[in-house]
Amino acid sequence: MAPKRTTRRAKAPAPARASGQVQSLTRALAILGAVAESHEGMALTDIAEVVGLAPSTTHRLLTTLEAERFMRFDAQARLWQIGIRAFTVGNAFTRTRDIVAIARPAMRRLMEDSGETVNLYVEEDGEAICMGQVESRQMMRAIARPGGRVKLHCSGAGKAMLAHMRDDELSRILQAHGLPRVTDKTLDTPRRLRADLAAVRERRFAIDDEEHEIGLRCIAAAIVDEHGRPVAAVSLSGPTARLTDDEVAKLGPMVARAAAAISAAYG
Repeated sequence: MAPKRTTRRAKAPAPARASGQVQSLTRALAILGAVAESHEGMALTDIAEVVGLAPSTTHRLLTTLEAERFMRFDAQARLWQIGIRAFTVGNAFTRTRDIVAIARPAMRRLMEDSGETVNLYVEEDGEAICMGQVESRQMMRAIARPGGRVKLHCSGAGKAMLAHMRDDELSRILQAHGLPRVTDKTLDTPRRLRADLAAVRERRFAIDDEEHEIGLRCIAAAIVDEHGRPVAAVSLSGPTARLTDDEVAKLGPMVARAAAAISAAYG
């Protein structure tokens, strides 16, 4: 059966001279974008229709991209497909997505706006590992040194990441690590933890209410990738005396916005 052809018409590339862009490059990138969205590849006439160019112009650009291995032509199917160089260039972005470097500007802003210490955590082997920190200027402040580990179920960052995991991933972590009680406030049953994770998803941030350490509260939100999977969490922490219920209600949305900004920058 012949592959289904794409017939969606896209807006033609804007005239390049108006913005100082190189017209041929703009057109070539539009072609790359159109073909990248297809699954099996696209025929010449379909590509020309989608990008709003004449077939002859489209063919010249395609053969130029093919010569540089950004595009390949399947002669049997008569379809143009993405080439190996396009994959190599695109994959370079994933290699340079240094989450600590990407997150630091938003972490610093969050510390300045909140006055509290801000941490960045990633999940590894069922635990949350501190990868970076912007310390508060307060005399009394929470310190979690980079490299330190905390359990997922009793930390704000851990619960923020758990809330975005698939149910089978959550079940696997619970079976492997259990729910050890760290303080009297630790959520130590699957029912209580799952109820709390539902609340996390509803309000978009997690709260560690002295569940890991008495006298310490944390607010955290997950940083997600382009598929909605958690790659890290940003958390704000401070003494319970300062992080009152009213402060938590005010700071929670700030943490969620910071996590959303980092997610967008991450890609």
